[in-house]
Amino acid sequence: MSEDETYALEPQRWVEKHGDYLFNYAIVRVNDPEKAADLVQETFLAGLKAKDNFKGLSTERTWLISILKRKIIDTYRKQYASRESSLEDFEQEITDGDFYRTEDPFRGHWLEGSGPHSHSLMPEGELEQGELMQIIQWCISNLPPNLASAFIMKMIDEATSEEVCKELEITTSNLWVMLHRARLKMRKCVETKWLR
Repeated sequence: MSEDETYALEPQRWVEKHGDYLFNYAIVRVNDPEKAADLVQETFLAGLKAKDNFKGLSTERTWLISILKRKIIDTYRKQYASRESSLEDFEQEITDGDFYRTEDPFRGHWLEGSGPHSHSLMPEGELEQGELMQIIQWCISNLPPNLASAFIMKMIDEATSEEVCKELEITTSNLWVMLHRARLKMRKCVETKWLR
């Protein structure tokens, strides 16, 4: 985009031009078609209310995605607040787990014999890749909401730890514990569903 180029909004065409894209973006992050559709509708409504603030410095889709991201983050926050667990519970689970912590709270090592099975985890063809993605999405949807929120933001959206902590209003220690729990649950779920 050149410095002089600006974009205009066409709200009457949002559903046609961006509806499917926004829905697919939302469903990967919330894994609930009804919730994803609601988030897209909320995004369109928020966009209509804020259309006078659009400066034309980004594309219409980019602007709508940024609104949708805020809506998804608000959903994560609400889910986390409704199911907040104490740090003591998290720490107890860590001591009973198969993973030990290193100096870096986001890195560690599996204890010998307890790591994920490497055989058959890599799908060979498109069909198997599609099946694995369905299993992963199913496993994410079965995580507790607070763990799913942290896992999706950090692992799928690739947000920084600082961003996740800020958005979920948690400490770095809480985030590490939540990601640890989510990874353990995801590992067990994927191994159970994929390697049967």
